[in-house]
Amino acid sequence: MAVYMPKKSWSDLTTEQKAGAVLLVIAQVGLLVAALADIRRRPAEQINGSKRMWAGLAFVNFVGPIAYFLFGRKR
Repeated sequence: MAVYMPKKSWSDLTTEQKAGAVLLVIAQVGLLVAALADIRRRPAEQINGSKRMWAGLAFVNFVGPIAYFLFGRKR
């Protein structure tokens, strides 16, 4: 059974909720930039799979850059 939750607009959020949302976006962009920089600087033989695949995956969602750092790089 689905529970209906009314949508909140930005103006309905508290200052703490807004700060949390902004902090989450900053963290996500930081991870994306770090993953893309690492993909670019590493030679292809140090990456599991293709550079192009990991770069594309990094843009898919928040998990993409984390997955790259856990599984994409050879140690």
